[in-house]
Amino acid sequence: METLFIPTETDIKRWVKEAVREYLAEHATAQTKADDEQNLFNRKEIAKFLRVSLVTLTDWMKRGLPSHKQGGRIYFDKKEVLDYIKEKKMRQCGVGSKLHHLRQEIA
Repeated sequence: METLFIPTETDIKRWVKEAVREYLAEHATAQTKADDEQNLFNRKEIAKFLRVSLVTLTDWMKRGLPSHKQGGRIYFDKKEVLDYIKEKKMRQCGVGSKLHHLRQEIA
């Protein structure tokens, strides 16, 4: 003879909470990765965003503009670049006037 299990309201609530936690854990990680990818720019995209040439961008990278290398390619995190500009490190490099439009956007 088989025993029949009848779940209580508490059991059902616990199961739903566990299912929601699992779903959020799986999908929150995927969403975070998607958000990170949206904020990553390649050299051409960040140069266009900053309104500078690729030569100027390369010079700024040599002077400390934050960048990341992945699979032989260079990527820029938008937030890191904007923070770098906000800290006025670019002014130390002697290129302050070229970033006037970005300072207004950040402020």
